Amino acid sequence: MPQRLAYTLMAAMYEDFHVTDRWTGEDLHCRWKANIVAIATRHADAVDVRYEVNQRPVWIAMPCEAWVEQKKRTGHVITDQLAAQLAGHYLKQAIESGYDNGREMYTMTIDEVLEHLDVVLHEAGHTSKLPTLPANDDAQPVS
Repeated sequence: MPQRLAYTLMAAMYEDFHVTDRWTGEDLHCRWKANIVAIATRHADAVDVRYEVNQRPVWIAMPCEAWVEQKKRTGHVITDQLAAQLAGHYLKQAIESGYDNGREMYTMTIDEVLEHLDVVLHEAGHTSKLPTLPANDDAQPVS
């Protein structure tokens, strides 16, 4: 009998996580809120991923060129889910390493995006196993 591939979604990875601040020991609750193309908001060639860290807004800016490089090197695209996960992984690492100093905006390089992407994909095993992004409470109702 052929063996079936089991695709199961992970309950949570980096869209909703807790991390301990390296310097204060404080438990920080980090929650993904949105992916926004930055050209519309700040005229930057980037995708801004918004997180709340203990209800404080934090933005992770990722250069659009990283999407192009990922397509060149693998033939695959960076999806919204993948972008949110790799930004969350970057944020978690920044907090654990003590790099987080309460800034509102962090800017990733192309190489950092690709490095964190590789780690997230390795952890998940496949993009089909990434958790779906939660609907947030500021979504607009249909009139």
